[in-house]
Amino acid sequence: MTSVLVVDDQALIRQAVVDILTHAEGVTVAGQAVDGREAVALAASVRPDVVLMDIRMPELDGIAATAAIAADPALAETRVLILTTFEEDEYVVAALRAGASGFIGKGSEPDDIVRAVRAVHAGDALLSASAMQALIARHLAPSPAALDRAVLDHLTERETEVLLLVARGRSNQEIADDLFISPHTAKTHVNRIMTKLHAHDRAQLVIVAYETGLLAPGG
Repeated sequence: MTSVLVVDDQALIRQAVVDILTHAEGVTVAGQAVDGREAVALAASVRPDVVLMDIRMPELDGIAATAAIAADPALAETRVLILTTFEEDEYVVAALRAGASGFIGKGSEPDDIVRAVRAVHAGDALLSASAMQALIARHLAPSPAALDRAVLDHLTERETEVLLLVARGRSNQEIADDLFISPHTAKTHVNRIMTKLHAHDRAQLVIVAYETGLLAPGG
C-alpha cells in the first residue's frame, strides 16, 4: 500500500487529486495540506510514502517544503512528487535540486497520476525520465550550490558510465543492454552510486550529473 500526502492550496485541484487516489488500488490518502508549512508538519506526523506537492503556495512554497522534507532524517523513505504546470518549468528544476523525485503535470490523466505516484514510491525508475532530462537541460543554470566534479572521484569508471546513462534517462534494462551486463548488475551499480553520492533516488543522480558537469545541458 502506498500512502500519499496531497498538498495544494487550490481546494478544487486538491480534492480532485484526492478523489483519483482514493479510488486507486493499493493507494491510500494519508492527509491533505493547503500550504508548504502544513505539508512539512503533516509529513513529519503521518510519514507518507509520497508527498504530491504543489509549487506555488502561501506561507511556504513547494520548493522550500520539499527541501525541509528531504532534509529530515525521519522522512528518508518519503518521496516528493511535484505537481506542476508548463509555466513552472524553472521552478521544477529548483524543486528537483531541493530533493524532489519527479514531477507530473496538473492536466495529466488520472491513470498517469496514479502511475507517477507508484513509480516514485518504487524508486527504481523515474516517471518520464527523458522528459526530466530535457527539462533540466533547458533550465539548469549555474548555481552557487553546484557540485565540484571531485565528488565523482568516489566512483569507479563503470559507475561513472552508469551515472551518465541514468542522467540520460536510461532504465536499468536499457543500461544493461548498453553495457552488456545483467539488469540486476545495473541495478546494483545504481544503488552503489546513490550510496556513494548520498542520493536517495535516480532524480538526485540526474541533478548530480549536471551539477558536476558530467553531462552538459543539451549534451
